[in-house]
Amino acid sequence: MPKVLRIINRFNLGGITYNVSYLSKYLPAEYETLLIGGPEEEGEESSLFIPHSLGLEPTLILELKRSINPFKDYFAYKKIKKIIKEFKPDIVHTHASKAGAVGRMAAIHCKVPVIVHTFHGHVFHGYFSPFKTNIFKALESYLAKKSTAIIAISDIQKKELTEIYKVCDAAKTHVINLGFDLKRFTENIGEKRRTFRQKFDLNDKLAIGIVGRLAPIKNHYLFIDGIETVLKNSDLKIKAIIIGDGETRTDLENYINTKNLQQHFIFAGWIKEVDWALAGLDLVCLTSNNEGTPVSLIEAQAAGKFIVATNVGGTKDILHPDCGLLSERGDYTKFKTNLLFAVTNFDEVSKKAGVAQKKVAEKFSYQRLCRDVDELYKKLLVP
Repeated sequence: MPKVLRIINRFNLGGITYNVSYLSKYLPAEYETLLIGGPEEEGEESSLFIPHSLGLEPTLILELKRSINPFKDYFAYKKIKKIIKEFKPDIVHTHASKAGAVGRMAAIHCKVPVIVHTFHGHVFHGYFSPFKTNIFKALESYLAKKSTAIIAISDIQKKELTEIYKVCDAAKTHVINLGFDLKRFTENIGEKRRTFRQKFDLNDKLAIGIVGRLAPIKNHYLFIDGIETVLKNSDLKIKAIIIGDGETRTDLENYINTKNLQQHFIFAGWIKEVDWALAGLDLVCLTSNNEGTPVSLIEAQAAGKFIVATNVGGTKDILHPDCGLLSERGDYTKFKTNLLFAVTNFDEVSKKAGVAQKKVAEKFSYQRLCRDVDELYKKLLVP
């Protein structure tokens, strides 16, 4: 029975926890999996309810944090080495940057036979200064050379990793799309929509939502500006729902107040039942300056929602042509134009998105994810 040690950055609410949980639960029974990772951080919602709902009991590494901290990173590294020596995994599979760095260093030191890393995003654009970015690129290049295989979650991401930033060898980089349990986005829609819209007083309004961490890289200011443009150019009653929380919340609230738009916005905080929220929304936006593969857009398409987004990271790879409109990073005028078009042609664009949602659900199912990863593992485990 092959043993898999699966390491996640931290158990904060988001798509990565769903993916590692589905892989830990639904890989063929011949695998024994131990799931470990850090806790959520301030301003984040814990996602431990996700593995717990599947009967999994992850091991928490309290020192595994998002930010760079040599002292805590060293102790996280020591703890992971100890777990490796006790569990004796055949495969160490890390997910995202911090887990990928600390976890792979421990696996390399312990001479684990197979080391796999999944890039759920990367920090090579929009996060740090050129000096720091070059350091991270050098570290990722070293770790990629020591890894048995690299997983990119979209074709665009693979091209970035292998051709643009040149941190991975194309021959060992495999594209495996994310996978989710998307049935809940098509079940009991009427009741979910009714209760969500009742809670936020949306019954006579067009509800436009954005889902994700409130952080500079997510650029919610563009979302606010887009809503302002719609309000100035449409007679429809609009309500903008910001789902999530984080460091920029106060600044965003102040920005809304300076525009005197507070009556049009709701800060809903983190909502665990995102299927409930999406049922109640009419349109969904994404305004990020950088992304890996934005899970919120996969879920929105599975719920049959039309999307207006920036063309960053793997967004273009996952967005069905009938499900949304894209604008290039920095082209704020185009984003606002796209949002206004979606609002003024809401019935037409929503019908197209509804027709395409089944195709999206099939492409991003957790069953397909587990089949793809199982196939890769079997290839890598061959002596």
